[in-house]
Formats: sequence, structure tokens, C-alpha cells
Amino acid sequence: MHDVLVVGGGNAALCAALMAREAGASVLLLEASPREWRGGNSQHTRNLRCMHDAPQDVLQDAYPEEEFWQDLLKVTGGRTDEALARLVIRASATCRPWMRRHGVRFQPSLAGTLHLSRTNAFFMGGGKALVNAYYRSAERLGVDVRYDAPVDALELRDGRFVAARIGGERIEARSCVLACGGFESNREWLREAWGQDARGEWPADNFLIRGTRFNQGVLLKHMMAQGADTIGDPTQAHCVAIDARAPLYDGGIVTRVDAVSLGVMVNRDAVRFYDEGEDFWPKRYAIWGRLVALQPGQIGYCIIDSKAVGRFMPPVFPGVQAGSLPELARALQLDEHRFVQTLADYNGACRVGRFDHTVLDDCHTEGLVPPKTHWARPITTPPFYGYALRPGITFTYLGLKTDARARVHFGGAPSDNLFVAGEMMAGNVLGQGYTAGVGMSIGTAFGRIAGAQAARAALGEAKHAHA
Repeated sequence: MHDVLVVGGGNAALCAALMAREAGASVLLLEASPREWRGGNSQHTRNLRCMHDAPQDVLQDAYPEEEFWQDLLKVTGGRTDEALARLVIRASATCRPWMRRHGVRFQPSLAGTLHLSRTNAFFMGGGKALVNAYYRSAERLGVDVRYDAPVDALELRDGRFVAARIGGERIEARSCVLACGGFESNREWLREAWGQDARGEWPADNFLIRGTRFNQGVLLKHMMAQGADTIGDPTQAHCVAIDARAPLYDGGIVTRVDAVSLGVMVNRDAVRFYDEGEDFWPKRYAIWGRLVALQPGQIGYCIIDSKAVGRFMPPVFPGVQAGSLPELARALQLDEHRFVQTLADYNGACRVGRFDHTVLDDCHTEGLVPPKTHWARPITTPPFYGYALRPGITFTYLGLKTDARARVHFGGAPSDNLFVAGEMMAGNVLGQGYTAGVGMSIGTAFGRIAGAQAARAALGEAKHAHA
């Protein structure tokens, strides 16, 4: 029997497994996916949001605790547990030396990565390289890993973990860490959460999944049925507007279109529906998936002209190109008259000052609803480009309620040997909204806490058993 069982195979699970092993516990990690798809959503990530009080290696200037907290408070609209959020923020300041010891390498942010060089540390080789580094380290330290091992049930006794089940197989351990993600790739659960719209359509049928197809939420649903305390709204998620041509699963970061703040967004009725220049893109990119999800047919269109080209990270698919706005409307199959009128209204409302995409500049609209607060320039320079966008769900926020020791709770009482980390508990910190890199901050902080606590619980029990 192993001391610690870790269910999951992404960043949080690996951090937990490594910490538990370093503490002297024997560890078994169960990953639902085959080896080649290991790593969950972490394989699609690029960076980690980090607090720091002075310049540090790849991070410029300073990003103090209070500023990180205010950024998080703003995007969540206050739907966050401040104590747990600050725990994550402080942990983000000290985790990188530990990550390096396990083979993770960092690099300066690339040109065009949304001016994140001050706030976010980028992984050399991206999330796939991070995941591979952790698996190599786990193997070297003697962590046992099994692939194609989807846990579908837990055996619990009075809130204590006893065993995990994979079908008919029963796996005992002295303690357990759950780090197997949300339910974003479970279409039926998404349909249930989002329901039907006024036209009798199911919005969730038009969602794409940016991340892994293996996050079906089976264990989350099982834990809810077992009476575990939950937190979060099932319709809230890290949801990004991505290219409508993206694959159903695992499109990852390259399917994102980062041109929204440089142009306008219209729905299928060719009408604008939100301020494209409200704030810096890293603080706002993750609201657009939900905004598009609330539009008719769950589709939106990002419209730019040639002035914007070269100012954003090029997406994987080229935009639809046209020599005139009426031609672009026809190519996108939008109402030509209304589209041209929407763009004319926008262009006429632009008050162009000194355009600067790196600051909250003074280019704005006047007398337009919704306004465009910054970076508003007339869309008049051909060729014109349009990108059809759909909601791309990265991970869902409904999860298990936890505390500063990463314990799973039942009726308000914490378990003494069952812990949770990563996307499965991110809703404690993220009630809504998102800011770039914070998912990895949460997974790293709580993965490490859960692993250390699980080892302590298991080794304490082993010691007691041998006494």
C-alpha cells in the first residue's frame, strides 16, 4: 500500500506527488489519459503569475502582493476567498526555485505576449516542457505513475479516504490528493449547467474545449454525491473567445485571437455588445468567451483593419480578408447594411489621441453605446480582416471547498487524509473571471500544500500503526 495516492496528472497533481515524495512518503499517481496526452490542461499553458518586490531573473520591475490582489479582486468582482487568494499570491513569490530544482526552465516573455514581462514568468518550451520536466523528476525520485487509469469512485469512511476505484479495481492508500480537474469536457454536464436559451437552443452545444478531453468531472460529481462541500457556479469558467475553426478539444493557446482590443467585436446580428478597450488584454481576454456565450448562436466576430496587423500575436488560422467592409460582411455572412452601419457609427465616434497599445491611452469613443474606452481608432485602412469566434472553455470553476491546508470538507468538517488541488478547487479563488497565469499559480500553491499535508497525514498514520 502506498502512503499517498494522487489522482490526476497535471501541474497540481505533479506538484503534490513531488512534495509528498520529498517528504519521504511513497507515492502513486493515477493519470486518466494515455501517456502521450498526460498533463491535463497544464500542457497548454505558458506561464505563471508571480508576485515579486524587485526585478528577478525573467521578471521585470516589481509586482507586489497588493497589486496582484487588486488585479484578482477586479476580475473576480469580489467572488474570491481573500485568505486563500493571498496564500496563492504569497506562494507564487517563492515557488520558482523549487520548480527549477525539478527541471522547469524559465525564459523572458516573447514580443507580443501581452506585456506580461512584469507579472508572469514564462516556461521555456511552454506547459508541455514543464509537465515533462515534472514527470522526469517524479520518475527519478521513485514516484509510481500509471496512465489510462481513470478513477471513478472513492471509498470513504466518516470523511476519511480509504480507497480509490478504477472500475472493479480497488487501490488503498493512507492519504489521497484529488487533482483531476473540472468538468469542461463533459458536454452533458455543460448542457445541464447552461440550460436552454429563449429560442430553445442549448448554448453549450456551441462551446469548444480549449483543454484536455479527459476532464469529464466524474470524480467531482461522485464527491458531490458523497456529501463533499462544494463552491462555485457551474456556468463560471476560464472561458476565452477562440477561433471558431479550432478543434473540439486540445486546441490550446494558439486558437486564441488577441486582436479584440485593436478592433471591434460584433455578434451575428452585426451589432457591438461590449467595450473592447476596457482594460489591458491580459486582464480582459478571459471575459470574452463568456460574453460570446451570451450572444445569439454563441458566436462573435472580431473586425480589424491593416493598422492592427503586427500588433498582436498571430493566431494559428488567418483571418477572412476583404478589400472593403461590405465585402467583409458578405464573406462573414453578416447583414451587410447593418454591419456597414455599425462600423460607420463606431468610426464616427472615435476620438483619436496618441495611440499606444502598451498603456491605457486616450483613444476613445464619444456618444457610442457600448463605448470603446481605449485604443479606439477608425477601421478604415484596407485590407480588412474578420475572425469568427466561439466560447473556448479551458476549465470550469465549480469545485470542492477547501482551506489553507487543502483539505476536502464534509458538512463543514475537514477530512484528515483527503486533500484537493488545482482546477478541482480553483473556484475558492476564482468565483468568476480570470487573469493570465493565475490558474498555474493556484495549482502550484495548492498542489504543493496538498502534497505536503498528505505526506504528513500518511506518515503520521504509518508511525501510529507501527507503534
